[in-house]
Amino acid sequence: MKFQHVRLHSTGFVEPPLYLTSTEIETQLAALYARAKLPEGRLELQTGIRRRGLWPRGTRPSTIASEAAEKILQNFPREKIDILIHASVCRDFLEPATAAQVHRNLRLSPETMISDLSNACLGVLSAILMTGQMIESGAIQTALIVSGENGGPLLEETIKHLLNDPLMDRKRIKPFMASLTIGSAGVAVLLTHESLAPHSPKIIGGTTLTDSESVDLCQGDGSSQSLMMETDSEALLKAGVKLSRQNWEKTKSLLGWTMPDKIIPHQVGTAHRLAFLETLGLPLDRDFETFKEFGNTGSAALPLTLMKAEVAGFFKKGDKVALLGIGSGLTSTMLGMEW
Repeated sequence: MKFQHVRLHSTGFVEPPLYLTSTEIETQLAALYARAKLPEGRLELQTGIRRRGLWPRGTRPSTIASEAAEKILQNFPREKIDILIHASVCRDFLEPATAAQVHRNLRLSPETMISDLSNACLGVLSAILMTGQMIESGAIQTALIVSGENGGPLLEETIKHLLNDPLMDRKRIKPFMASLTIGSAGVAVLLTHESLAPHSPKIIGGTTLTDSESVDLCQGDGSSQSLMMETDSEALLKAGVKLSRQNWEKTKSLLGWTMPDKIIPHQVGTAHRLAFLETLGLPLDRDFETFKEFGNTGSAALPLTLMKAEVAGFFKKGDKVALLGIGSGLTSTMLGMEW
């Protein structure tokens, strides 16, 4: 789908106050490492992730998302938000929508529509595509999309499980390694009609492809305070890169591009970055990364990286920017922007 009138009005992000390094995780797992004869430094060496963030115990996803959104609403009228989408993997509760709590925190208008949109690491991109269509059609003028990811409970439960399973060995640990890369962050994105932000970056359009045969490769279950996830990382990487290559061809055709000026991919780790860019035929010097310092922050990962890149002066006016997302399911969503 292509857009003519959708703009990225403004963004906001918040970083967690606490961090856990890969070395500190291995220290906690020292007994398992010794029993399974795992080399020290393996976690950072394989993933490229030095540390990942943590929120204080008990922090709600809605609180994180609301803090990120406040960065935007300091300079934009709250009563003009037409729809609020909470797009995190993490949620406060099963019912009601976590968006209801965010709506209350932000003191938005009673007329603001609210909804949760869950699509693994693609939640924010999926919400951009959905609300972008609403803006393009004239149904709404503004959309506030938020994500508050808290990887702390998953890290805690994973470490506990690894230590308490007496049968845990080199082979049995593999499905849990991806869980040790999960981080935390909060992001907010405000999309508007071009009439409200004529000089802001343009959302040109995007495409989505789904390979639901791979739905078993990565699955998580639990609550906001106790989550477990198992991942076949090797098979997930292979299937994800294959699907992404197919979707990239579709995206280039839609946008009429041959090569973007800048690339913002989902943040998984070193192996994924190299395989992803090489398979898609994209140069290594045009992407921006945050996984080394933040880990994989779920649906916040790609938008956080976009925002960090902007702060770093990575973009110049007129740049064609490709947002290249991949999420469990498997689904690949890619968006084109003009800065």
